[in-house]
Formats: sequence, structure tokens, C-alpha cells
Amino acid sequence: MLLEVSYALDTFYFLMSGMLVMWMAAGFTMLESGLVRSKNTVEILTKNIGLYSIACIMYMLVGYNIMYGDSSSSIIPGLSFLVGGDNSVADVVAGGEDAPYYSNIADFFFQVVFVATAMSIISGAVAERMKLWSFFVFAVVLTGFIYPIQGYWSWGGGFLDGLGYSDYAGSGIVHMAGASAALAAVLLLGARKGKYGPDGQINPIPGANMPLATLGTFILWMGWFGFNGGSELKVSDVESANAVAMVFANTNLAAAAGVIAGLITARALFGKADLTMGLNGALAGLVAITAGPDTPSMLLATIIGAVGGVIVVFSIVALDKLRIDDPVGAISVHGVVGIWGLLAVLLSNEDATLVGQLAGIVCIFGFVFVTSLILWMILKATMGIRVDEEMEYQGMDLAECGLEAYPEFTGSGGSRK
Repeated sequence: MLLEVSYALDTFYFLMSGMLVMWMAAGFTMLESGLVRSKNTVEILTKNIGLYSIACIMYMLVGYNIMYGDSSSSIIPGLSFLVGGDNSVADVVAGGEDAPYYSNIADFFFQVVFVATAMSIISGAVAERMKLWSFFVFAVVLTGFIYPIQGYWSWGGGFLDGLGYSDYAGSGIVHMAGASAALAAVLLLGARKGKYGPDGQINPIPGANMPLATLGTFILWMGWFGFNGGSELKVSDVESANAVAMVFANTNLAAAAGVIAGLITARALFGKADLTMGLNGALAGLVAITAGPDTPSMLLATIIGAVGGVIVVFSIVALDKLRIDDPVGAISVHGVVGIWGLLAVLLSNEDATLVGQLAGIVCIFGFVFVTSLILWMILKATMGIRVDEEMEYQGMDLAECGLEAYPEFTGSGGSRK
């Protein structure tokens, strides 16, 4: 009876954590909607609910089994379809080290929302100029194949796991992977019209709704407790419960430090407390601590988050100078700071090694970037990936989705044209 209660508790905790991570989809949607121009809002909303749904279906059909199924190689995973059944009562009550302590279906649900998170990162980086249906086609391949293959290398017991690569909740596996695919897309897409002028001129393109962007950040912050806390995988004994409490506290402190560091850095560089840098600072702190929220002290977690908040501001500025147009700063937040998070693991986790962490960074970035670049190039040559200049100028809402987010302010009535 005690084993069954423990199994039920850990399964319930897993499901509730997954639900919090699912809520992050709303956070990404609101953040991106706030940081783009109003004429592209509906397209962003459509893209985010569409990518989440695609991720769920593709991971169920094939992705989960690629990532956690049987294989004969530490590099090449196996291929099978559909999620299998759940644990029997007999297996649970048998006890022992090999006895399951949570539902297999709960594990699938928890894992699938991570896949959607990786795809959401790409959505913000390519905003305001990518064709909707090309994006959806890419989402099918990334969530069904690209993400699960590199996920197998570490969380699935592949060669990165053998090298000692340590990534507790996915600074590299989820966040850097998503940013790598985003970078490949942005390099092929090019910048939004008017973003860059001659002689290195950078023209700001303000977002339409800062309250919405701030709400999105708070939603992501809350959802991250499930993202990191759920990755402990267990809560039914004293040691696990204490670990979850530490993960929650460190996650929160890293985000708070990221906000403060981002605002101070923006004040030093621009003379103003830039809200967008504060918001990205929060997300940078969260990404930075995600690779290892269980081992640092609360003070060290605060420092890790603060460093992430500083890095993200300089990274956003640097990418702009390189004329890499990322409307929401996703490549900097999830990619550049994701690398910092993986290296920061070495500050508190004695089992992590520099060789293992560097191997993870190189292999995940290299694989996801190259495969994504190839796929984006194929899509560019067939469907096309960028809307035409007129559509970009008028906004993608009416052209791609047939309605506007704020028709009362434009006088169009939101009619389809």
C-alpha cells in the first residue's frame, strides 16, 4: 500500500509539473505578442498554439520513442512509433531498485511539453517575416526527429550521458537546441525591413504591448518551477522533497538576480532602465540555472542568474551589431546564456566535467544547427520561408490569418482580404 501511495504521489507531482510547463506556452505567446508590432500579433498567436499542438502529436507518434526507446548504438537511436502502455500494479508493488515509481504516461506528458518549449524559442526569433506554413513544416521535423535525437544522446542514455554531460533540466538539451535552430533560420531569413541602415545604423522596432510582454515573462517564471522542479522526477521521500525545495528556491533567485543585473547593465550602457532588458534578464537567469538548479547554494544560484542577466544584454547588443535580427532576443537568452548555464554547472556539481560539458555544447549546437540549416534551405527552395515585402509592410495578420488582433484601432473591422 505504501508503494502505491508513493507511486501515486510521484505521478501526480510529475503531472502537475508538466501542467506548469505547458502553461509556459502561454508565457511565450504573450511575451512574443508584446514584443512584435500589432500588425503581426494574430500570426504570432496562431504560430504558438499551432506549434504546441504539432509538438504534442509528433512526440506521441515518434519523438518519445526515438528519445527513450530501444537502440543498438549510443549515437543512433532506435525508431518505433506510438507511446506504449503503462506500468502494472504488480510491477509497482514488487518493489526493488528497478520498480517503476511513476506512470510512463506521466513521463510522456512531462517530456512533450519540453519539446514544445524548444520550438517556441524559434517562434520569437523569426517573428514578423517568416511564412506561417513553412514554420509549421519545420516544427513537424524538429519536434518529431531533430530534438529527440539529440535528447537521446543525453537524457536517453546515449554517448553524451556516457561522457558525463550534465544538464539537469535542459539549458542545452532544450534551450540551446531551440536557439541553434533559431539561429539557422534567422541567418537564412535576413533582417526585418528597416531594421538596419547604412554605416552600421540600427533602428529600434518597438513592440506593441509591454504589459503583455511583462505578463508573459511572469507566466514563464511561474512555469519554470515545473520545468526545473519536475525534473527532480520524484517528491515522495525526504531527500527528494528537500531537493525540490532547493530547486524551486534557486530557480526563483536566479530569475530575480537576472532582472536586477539586466536592468543595471542596461542603465550603464544606455542610460535608461530598459524594461525589455529586465524581462530578458529574468529569462536569462532562468535559463542559466536550469542546467544545475539542484547543487548550488542559494547565494551561488543568485550569482549564476546575475551573470546570465549581464551576458544577455551584451549578447543582444552584439547580435544587433552583427545584423542578426532577433525581435525578442531568443538566441541570446536561450543560446548564449544556455552555454553559460552549462558551464556554471561546474561551479557546484562535483560529478560534472569540463570535457563533458564542452562535448555537450559542441555536439548539441553542431547537430541542431546543421540539420536545421539544411531543412530551412530545403524549405526556402521549395515553399519559401519569407513573406514578400508588401506582406511584411502591411503585416502578416490579414495576409496569413485573415484577421487582426486590434481591429478597432485600425478601422478595418478585422475583415478578411
